[in-house]
Parts: sequence; structure tokens; C-alpha cells
Amino acid sequence: MTTGARPQHPFVVRHADVWKIAVPASVAFITEPLVGIVDITVIGRLGDAGLLGGLVLGALVFDVIFSMTYFLRIGTAGLTAQAVGARDPRDGLLHVSRALVLAVIIGLGMIALAVPLHWASQALLAPGPGVSAALSEYFFVRIWAAPVVMINQCLLGWFYGRAAAATGMMLQILLHGINIVASIVLVFGFGMGVRGVALGTVLGGTIAAVLGLILLVRHYGGLRRLLDRAPRIELLDTTALQRMFGLSRDLMIRSAALMGAYAWFAAQGARMGEVALSANAVLLNLLMVVSFFLDGVAQAAEQLTGKAVGANWRPAFDQAYGLSFVWGLVLTVSMGLAWYFSGPLIIGVMTTNAEVQAYALTYLPIAALCTVTFMPAFVYDGILIGTTLNATMRNGMVISLVVFLAVALVAQPLLGNWGLWLALHSWFIARGVIYWWALERRKAGLFSPAA
Repeated sequence: MTTGARPQHPFVVRHADVWKIAVPASVAFITEPLVGIVDITVIGRLGDAGLLGGLVLGALVFDVIFSMTYFLRIGTAGLTAQAVGARDPRDGLLHVSRALVLAVIIGLGMIALAVPLHWASQALLAPGPGVSAALSEYFFVRIWAAPVVMINQCLLGWFYGRAAAATGMMLQILLHGINIVASIVLVFGFGMGVRGVALGTVLGGTIAAVLGLILLVRHYGGLRRLLDRAPRIELLDTTALQRMFGLSRDLMIRSAALMGAYAWFAAQGARMGEVALSANAVLLNLLMVVSFFLDGVAQAAEQLTGKAVGANWRPAFDQAYGLSFVWGLVLTVSMGLAWYFSGPLIIGVMTTNAEVQAYALTYLPIAALCTVTFMPAFVYDGILIGTTLNATMRNGMVISLVVFLAVALVAQPLLGNWGLWLALHSWFIARGVIYWWALERRKAGLFSPAA
């Protein structure tokens, strides 16, 4: 909560300001689930449900592992946006520098812990023999991407926090474009199977990280000038470090709860068999396509509300809040309808397995409805990140996870896969309601009297 008088830097948020960030951010984000769809399609066309299940679980494992470090992106974005609003002449350089150092340490630590991480994944997911072998092949290649994944998260946070969404879009398109092309070539051209898909991910991430670092250095006029503007004594400032680690801790807990829900969902699908696992994965990947479009609006909400807090200007915050929900609703309804009516065609393209196709089509209606129930949670995520209300995010996510598990434990035994999807809806709705209630109580404290 903000205390004491602060300078005010008035500005106005318009529809165009939202879309200036949301459109390129959406284009950037949409490339990520597209990679998942292409990967599933590439392996799915091989006609082996075991390979497809191994890829799905392998991708899930890394989603869970890397989600623990999402704080590198979202924390950097929120802090940078507030620095921009406060007219920081260094454009959040200290925030991204601290994050990059931490990113390298974490990435190398993941590689060092590859064997126990793999063992834990196999033990928790309990896949069948065919799926287990494919999962192992995928895991021990993709783990080498960990350091560059961490670096890319920091860089994206810095670019988006500065409202340089077009640059973030370019980097994401490059990363995932290379990934897609490399996966297709390595699988179909060199017969590498799931190892080829994993190697494509490593190549794409590495090239994007190198280019992103070059752009960062050039923004500050070269490496020497960058180092001069980020002296060690300021990088190691105790108060700033405590704030960063506190934010990181809360966002890590939030990410753990977030991915815990998705991991539970996937694990329950795996226990229902390879067909259920694969069909739910197809539907969930399609849902992620919609979510990443909505994430563009959330990204705009993040930058604009964070800038408003840094500028100490409540009218801009209210404008960003309202416009984000208006456009979030427009997007989620239109895309939900498009997904529902085009679902049979897309599912048929993504997998040639007739059983998986039929199973996915059965649950398409309840899956498509998620586009409506998850919209408020996504937009509030952006607002809470921008305002760095990290404890609110953490608590809301943990409480909603409890709601999800409670509904799943009751509904799934009674309704099977229908119950599992119903639990997912309850999780989305609980998050939105909790975030709304908490933010209404905290709004006034985000701003101070003019200095």
C-alpha cells in the first residue's frame, strides 16, 4: 500500500492505448499455444498415442517447472511499468538487471537438478510404459533450454513494462517460428520423434534470448553505458532486493497453485487412459489459444494500471480498469463462439486417432464455455501484476485452488470427465470473485496525495 505524498504525472487512457499493447501482445502470446498445437499435430500425425501422451505430459512438466519462474516476467513487467509511470530516466534498468542475474542462476540450477526433477515427474504423473519412455526422451533434451527460457522471461517483462509490445511480439514470433520450423524438420526430416520437438524448443529460445539481450544493450547505448547506469551498489540495494524477493516469493506461490490446478487436471486425465489424456490435452491447447488472445488485454491492463500507480494518477487507473474489462468481454465471447463452431474441424486436423477425436468432441461444449468463465480472472491477473499486489494474487490463487480441488474430488467420481471440466470452471469463477473483492478493498491505498 502506498503511503506519504508523491508527485503526480497525469495521463489519459483511451481505447487506442489498450489496443496498442493488446494487439502485438496477443499476436506474441498466441504463438506459444500454436507451438503446442503444431507439436501435438506433428507427433499426432505419427499415429502413436503413446508418443503423443509422452509429448503432452513432457510439455506439462516444463509448463509446471517454468511456471515457478513466471515471476521473472510478470514481476519485472509490473516494477518496470511503475518506474515508467514515475518517470524513471533509466526505464527500469535496475529491475531487469536484478532479474537477469537471478534468471541465469535459476536456469543453471534446473539443469543441475535434471535427474531428480525427471524422477519426480514420472512418479507424480504415473504414465504407462509407452508414454513414460517418450516423456523421458523429451525431458532430457528440453531441460537444456532452462537458462534461455529464464532470460527471455526477464526481457519480455522489461519490454512489456515499457509498453514496447511490438518488440516483445517480434521476439516471441521469432522464438516460436524457429521452434515450429525446427520441430517439423527434425521430426519428419530426421525422424527424431519427441526429441526433435524438444530440440526445436531449445533452438528457438536460444536465438531469441541472444537477440533480446542485444536489443537491451543497444537501448542503453552499449554495454559500457549500461553498466555505468546500473552501479553495483544500487543493484544490491537492500530495500530493493527485499521488495524483489518478496514479490518473487508471492508470485512463485501463485504460479505453483496455478500450475498445480492444471497438473491435477492432466494427471486425472492420464489416470482415465491415453485417449482421455490426449483428448483433454487437445481441448486444453485450444483453450490456451483463446487465453493467450485474452492475455494481450491483460498485458495492456498490467502496463497501464502499473503506469497509473507509478504516476500516482487514479483517473488513469480507473480508465484502464474499465476498458480492459470491456474489451476482455468482447474478445472472450466472440472467440468462444468461434472455437465452438470450428472445433470439430480443428480437432480433426490435430489428431488422426478416431477415439481421441470422438472423445474430444463429446466434451467440446463444456470446454468452450471456459472462455467466458475465465475472462475476469485473466484481466484481474493483469491489474494485480501491474499494481504489484502480489500478496492478493497469491492468496486468491491458493484459495481458488482449494475450491477447484474440492469440486474435483466431489464431481469427478460422480460425473467422470464432465466433473473434471466442471471443477475447472469453478476454479476460474472463484479466482475472479476473490480478486474483485480484494481489489475493491485495496484500490484507494494505491494512490497518495500530490507532493
